[in-house]
Amino acid sequence: MRLTFNEIDCPVCMKKLPLLLICALFILSLNAGAQRIMGAAILGVNASQVDGDEVYGYRKFGLNAGLSAIVPFNDKLSVSIENIFNQKGAHQRRRYLDSLDGSYNLKLNYLEVPVLLHYTDKDIVTFGAGMSWGRLIKVWEQRNGYEMTGTTLQSGIYHKDDFNLLFDIRFRVFERFRLNARYAYSLSPIATREVVDSKTGKPNIRDQYNGMFTLRLIYVFNERYSRENRKQSPQPLR
Repeated sequence: MRLTFNEIDCPVCMKKLPLLLICALFILSLNAGAQRIMGAAILGVNASQVDGDEVYGYRKFGLNAGLSAIVPFNDKLSVSIENIFNQKGAHQRRRYLDSLDGSYNLKLNYLEVPVLLHYTDKDIVTFGAGMSWGRLIKVWEQRNGYEMTGTTLQSGIYHKDDFNLLFDIRFRVFERFRLNARYAYSLSPIATREVVDSKTGKPNIRDQYNGMFTLRLIYVFNERYSRENRKQSPQPLR
């Protein structure tokens, strides 16, 4: 059974949720000098594909950007929550010279909330794992050079909710800067569509899933204050 938020689906609430999260992250970051919470600004690029669409390769590039709040338990363990704009999809270049040129382009834009648990080794490398929930805010599809006007956010072809499993590694490159590599994969189908099998030429009904590699630069602020506060009043978790 696919998980959805249909039971609490409120268009006004969904539109306001990202803004509220951004405001909350800013407030947490500004108050971090008197607390343990750190803030972070994130900017990066995605390389994504959609499994199950007969278009292979992580050739769709998109933006990954937003804000994060990081709550450290001690010098090794922490948890983070992000609010990011995340572009996914699939891409295939023109393959033939006739009108059915074989090209394909799918754009899926999400507002996404990842939550991860992190482990830091020697204050240099940080490993993380977690989950995310993404809300689809825009979809656009082009096939053989023609826009598929029936593929819209309102058509329901692509589910509005995307749940992902995340694996994450971060390296401190210079003081407050981290280089971050992440892999994400959908836990439930983002769509169920008819596609033509590339081997048999016959149409099949297939579930489709987002797959994504991301490379990001993360700027962490209020880290020094957080570390000082932890030393003054250490947490029981070790």
